Amino acid sequence: MTFAALLTQDQVERIHDASLEILEDVGLKVRFQPARELFKKHGCSVEGERVRFPRAVVEKYRKSAPPTFTFHGRDPKFDKTIPQDSPVIVTASSAPDIIDPATGKERRAESRDIAQIAHLIHELPGYDVFSISTLADDAPADQFTISRLYPALKYCLKPLRVTTTNMKDTMSVIEMAYLVAGGEEAYKEHPFLTHHYCPVVSPLTMDHLSTENVMFFAQQGLPVYPTIVPNAGLTSPMSMAGTLVQGNAEFLSALMLMQMTKEGTPTIYATLGTVADMRSGAYTSGAIECGMLHMAFAQMARFYNVPAGGYVGLTNSKLNDAQSGYETGMSGIAGLLGGMDMFNIGGLIDALKTFDFGKAVIDDEIAQMMKRMKRGVSFNDDDLGIDLIKQIGPGGSFITAKHTTSRMKTEAVMTRIADRDARSIWEKKGATDTYAKAMAKAKDIMTKNTAPLISPEVASALRAKFPGLVSGELMPFE
Repeated sequence: MTFAALLTQDQVERIHDASLEILEDVGLKVRFQPARELFKKHGCSVEGERVRFPRAVVEKYRKSAPPTFTFHGRDPKFDKTIPQDSPVIVTASSAPDIIDPATGKERRAESRDIAQIAHLIHELPGYDVFSISTLADDAPADQFTISRLYPALKYCLKPLRVTTTNMKDTMSVIEMAYLVAGGEEAYKEHPFLTHHYCPVVSPLTMDHLSTENVMFFAQQGLPVYPTIVPNAGLTSPMSMAGTLVQGNAEFLSALMLMQMTKEGTPTIYATLGTVADMRSGAYTSGAIECGMLHMAFAQMARFYNVPAGGYVGLTNSKLNDAQSGYETGMSGIAGLLGGMDMFNIGGLIDALKTFDFGKAVIDDEIAQMMKRMKRGVSFNDDDLGIDLIKQIGPGGSFITAKHTTSRMKTEAVMTRIADRDARSIWEKKGATDTYAKAMAKAKDIMTKNTAPLISPEVASALRAKFPGLVSGELMPFE
């Protein structure tokens, strides 16, 4: 597939050069002392919390990042490596709220919701990675992340993406992973958790806890990557070009942190760049500018020969309405055509604040369409069909040809949610809208293949290790 270029090659190189200038002349405020010591050891200038990065140092370490990144599932059949397996579809994550599937009202999300979402994502074919979609308001105070992780592990074998808070939280997650895998060695041979952080807080600040976690996982050789989140007009310049320069400098600083920690550590050029709505300061994750910034960041990723990804295909809408559809579709396709490899796209509305089951099912169908587009058009002799066209001739029909029947289920996406019936047939079937069909599918999934994917023995071991752990039971919709 040939990618669309939003930037010229000269513009890509100018962004790179400007980023080097920012890193060398301005640098970053680095709050985590071991990170400052690491940067100093590798040739950076350190004055108090300010770290400046000489051009030669940036150029050296940005070339040591590998060109691929692998998400591992508990079942290896779900492993995905980008860019060759792209687009890899990841759920958007960490929403505090959920649309209750029974009442249709927004409420705080709990661990029981995560069990349902995990099962849904495991069963929907368009999704490749489950980045735990919500928080868990019922989590015990000392079990913030494992209360989210346990239901996810219990009902999903696909790769899981997780974020932790402090190192105590991180070690609880690692201990849970070891128990589920059957030991530390078994887990490290096939680490089914991918860790994700935002160590760089725009503008140009490297925080403490996320930086510590990124360094820890890089040292351990476990999958981890950062996301860069500049917001034009608020935390970066009110211009896309300026936001690209600053965001690119921030990505390079995170890349150097990882490569200096352990050279050859895989990473992803992952972003959530936005342009603020300056009428209110609203966070515009559904705006077309978000898609444009991702297209440009994907070009920068190709310049550095690393995979690209991020939060795109999102919406500011509070409902599954026309706004939700066009915001998800327009920016998602922009990212795909621009060469993104990984998409955090599924299930959230209201600028990442709320999970909705119907939205997740609709986004699964969008994901299948995106994968079909990425597959492109086959041009072998049989697909060109020259002999077939000659055989059928003027006025003939292709419907009974073997060429047609052999491709009926593969050449086009067989939609289940998008309706293609004649109006009369649609009315006879109940005249249901897209959201109603999506919720019906979600409800049906909650009644099938619902056995836990963790053995009773492992579940008992986890409960012994973590007293008071949430039940994580999968319940059908009320």
